[in-house]
Amino acid sequence: MRDVTWIYAVVIFLSSEARSGVTVVRHVAFIRGSEVNLTCSNKTWNDMIFVIWNITLQTKKNCQIGYSNGKSVDFCKDGKSLRNTSSALSYLHISKFSDSDEGLYKCHSVYKGGIDHYAIHVAIIVPPSTSAWLDRKDNKMVAVCRAERGKPAASITWSLTGNISSKETSSNGFFTVESRLELLEGMDTENLSCVIRHQNSTEKIMSFALKHEKGYPPWLYVLIVGVIIVLLAGFVFFAQKKIITLRRCRQSDTSASKWPPAEDVEEVEPYASYVQRENSIYNSSADLTT
Repeated sequence: MRDVTWIYAVVIFLSSEARSGVTVVRHVAFIRGSEVNLTCSNKTWNDMIFVIWNITLQTKKNCQIGYSNGKSVDFCKDGKSLRNTSSALSYLHISKFSDSDEGLYKCHSVYKGGIDHYAIHVAIIVPPSTSAWLDRKDNKMVAVCRAERGKPAASITWSLTGNISSKETSSNGFFTVESRLELLEGMDTENLSCVIRHQNSTEKIMSFALKHEKGYPPWLYVLIVGVIIVLLAGFVFFAQKKIITLRRCRQSDTSASKWPPAEDVEEVEPYASYVQRENSIYNSSADLTT
């Protein structure tokens, strides 16, 4: 309870006394996941009476971390802590900087002989995801470079000049930048590249080579594909026709083999005429006998 009373007493004191002092304003940015140390005075613990950090985060959270008379008070409870260097200088330590640590950090340090006031605007740096490719639009080849979901927004430049269009969009505080370069006929694209620059600790420049392969015009490839399709279709048509003809021939041969060869059969007259002939022969014999 005494710690709570002390910290609020300090806040009330600073709110009234700090107005007459000079506040040093700083803007800093750190890469996501990095280790962060914030300082607001060059005084050592031996000279320090107390120090308090009043933190207002972008998540609307407001909390305090302070130190006085060898005791630390932490109302943030999110991993931040007050530490000392080997030379006894005080600093605020953030072990793994994240999106939720962005905000305004006000530091008030009271030492023997004066007060220091700092307002430090702390932002996060998020390197973007980068990609580059060749695209076709309205029968024109276009080189595309994209830096996606970075913070702050990246900048994109090209090794060649020409018809360049850029577009920047944002979502939840992250920025996506896309740049498109139209490749005209006769343009030397052998060493074409785009350069993506983004704010980070090393100021690293990311370059992507976009080599445009030489070859025949696109319409020629379309014509070749069309000819191949026609030839394949013709081959399939004649093959099917040949198969049908062979099947018919086999069926006719099979049908012929099932029936025996036809024999010459003497023509047989009706029974009536046969009897009549026999009778006539018989009658002739009888006549000869008589």
